[in-house]
Amino acid sequence: MTLTDSELTFLWTPTTVVFGIAVFLSTLAFSFLIWKRSRFSSASGWIELLRLIIVATVTLTLNQPEWREVYEPDDNPAIGILHDASGSMGTEDILDLEAPAAAPKSRRESIASLITKEAWQPLEKSFRILIQPFSTESNEGTDIGNALTDIVEQRPDLRGIVLFSDGDWNSGEPPSSAATLLRMSKIPVFTVPVGSENRLPDLVVTAFDAPTFGISGKPVRLPFTLTSSLAENHTTTVTIKTSETETLSREVTIPAMGRIRDTLLWTPRETGDYELTLKLPEASAELNTKNNSITAPIAIRKEELKVLLIESFPRWEYRYLRNALERDPGVEVSCLLFHPDVEALGGGPGYLEEFPALEVLSEFDVIVLGDVGVSPSQLSLEHVDALKSQVATQASGLVLMPGFRGHQISLLSTEMEDLFPVIVDSAQPRGWGSPTPGQFELTELGARSLLTRLEDTENANTNVWSSLPGFQWYAGIVRAKAGSEVLATHSSETNRYGRIPLIATKTYGTGKILFMGTDGAWRWRKGVEDKYHYRFWGQVARWMAYQRNMASDELMRLFYSPDRPQTGDTLTVNANVMSIGGEPLQSANVVVQIVAPSGKAESVRLEPGGEEQWGLFTGSFEPTEPGEHNVTMTCAENGGSLELKIAVQGSSLEKVGQPARFDVLEEIARISRGELLDSPDLEKIRAFISALPDPEPIERRLRLWANPWWIGAILLLMSAFWVGRKMIGAV
Repeated sequence: MTLTDSELTFLWTPTTVVFGIAVFLSTLAFSFLIWKRSRFSSASGWIELLRLIIVATVTLTLNQPEWREVYEPDDNPAIGILHDASGSMGTEDILDLEAPAAAPKSRRESIASLITKEAWQPLEKSFRILIQPFSTESNEGTDIGNALTDIVEQRPDLRGIVLFSDGDWNSGEPPSSAATLLRMSKIPVFTVPVGSENRLPDLVVTAFDAPTFGISGKPVRLPFTLTSSLAENHTTTVTIKTSETETLSREVTIPAMGRIRDTLLWTPRETGDYELTLKLPEASAELNTKNNSITAPIAIRKEELKVLLIESFPRWEYRYLRNALERDPGVEVSCLLFHPDVEALGGGPGYLEEFPALEVLSEFDVIVLGDVGVSPSQLSLEHVDALKSQVATQASGLVLMPGFRGHQISLLSTEMEDLFPVIVDSAQPRGWGSPTPGQFELTELGARSLLTRLEDTENANTNVWSSLPGFQWYAGIVRAKAGSEVLATHSSETNRYGRIPLIATKTYGTGKILFMGTDGAWRWRKGVEDKYHYRFWGQVARWMAYQRNMASDELMRLFYSPDRPQTGDTLTVNANVMSIGGEPLQSANVVVQIVAPSGKAESVRLEPGGEEQWGLFTGSFEPTEPGEHNVTMTCAENGGSLELKIAVQGSSLEKVGQPARFDVLEEIARISRGELLDSPDLEKIRAFISALPDPEPIERRLRLWANPWWIGAILLLMSAFWVGRKMIGAV
């Protein structure tokens, strides 16, 4: 740059000028009187001259003197050509209007000829062209805002920016923030949208939520979600193939421009590790077939589920539930019955003679707490603490099923109250009865939940719930607590909070809790035997025991959440660790080693859960690679070792097949005072660039009034003035 002009300027106001002149003239008169009094001594004269210089400098400082320099640029201004290289640019939605039958090109291919040096050669006489990509196919996310600010920082002489992108920003600050900064810098952005604003005809397997493991001989539900951007409803047959060549299929109808959620049932016969591949057949109208399948791993094991039923009176719900569980070969049932008419406990197969000790209680995966409470003939406060700890630290499930005797109301005055998903009406401990049977009504969440899935499709399931035999008693409930999930309500009874919640769930510590507000589910057996009654309770028991059964042996249990982690998720790892004698360890050296698919190993030391959570150790890990991770947990205190495989799904912010976001690019252009070009017309873009005004001269200002050297000089003069007065004896 060449210096063309320089001058001293002031940012004065009439007030500062008048004040400065008045102060200087007053000081001049005062100094003359002092010099005259000293008989016009030369030493006194020099001191007073120094005083006048100091006052003049201070008054000048009040008027903010600045040294202004103007530079003219020697080189041509720069033009930045930014092109999006992210994964979403691989979307194939660019149609050739001259050859409609040809396969669509990808967004990246459509701009390949526009981001070469040859394309911008006609502008090189007036501008320096800087072609630069931002984001890459391997990067997680597109940060348009950072790309705009980065190029400005690299080239301060930037005159304008041409942006080729599909507008799909998903990382960093909003691009509008960067556009605002560019507007202040007078750098317009000419945006060129790439892609189609509307999705091209396509069928997509959006999700395949297979569980991480299943039980041999038990049906496994395999939920999936399909999305369509076809103009008409599409009927097809979805297939799921196992690694053992077994094939499941179902005919589905995907609504036009919509999605469908459905479930396939698979009953594995053998234990082992399987891969399930969900495939959606290609449609003749769709243009992208790369997203028509998803593969998910699943481990099939032999079930060993332990359930404890605690009840005060053998009501019908208790009897039928106990009988149904006992007939299940994969479930071991134990009962603790506080019968009001029998003094001694136990006495029958599977009946306990006393409340189990902690080491025995820790073996139960699910505990069903019926119409019992705190009393000399039922539970003690120690028992309540043990139940709470079992749920919080041992990942056991707890079913709360009150009865018309109202014994559970006494639990609300203990620590067990925190475990209730609902607020119970203490004024109505015995609940409500009616000669007219009541009905369940599924909530929106309950209609999607696998817990309340009594039929395989949503419509059939809704019909079943509406036709189930009703109940004639339900608990006194005020409302659901915050954080709880209500699956079903009373179909007709309400209070000031809305419908009465009857089935609600929540998570407490590492365990799960379900509140069943009526004891009339046994009536669902009418005409169908165990079909719906046991299906419901079987689903509840296995849902609650799911985490505990991820990996376990006699001394240790390892479980984690979420059970289908994706890259970038925080994976919480929990472990229950016992001593060789079976007691929960309060402190121990528990280490989890995680080996990623690439072979990279990472060790996580699990920390104790706390004084009230003996036996629980917890830690966290963030997987960065998709694929199968080998996990090994060891404990020095009990010498145990446990192995587990965790399947991590690849998660990418870049979604291929999504519509281009023209609105984002339009906003960038509008804020920066550029232009949105509706097509990648190179001649039109070059015309806009050529029409840019010449760059303005660069002006630099040195603020003398705020410069440390200027202030230092004033202080130096004042110091010299004071020393001089001392030397001549004026002070």
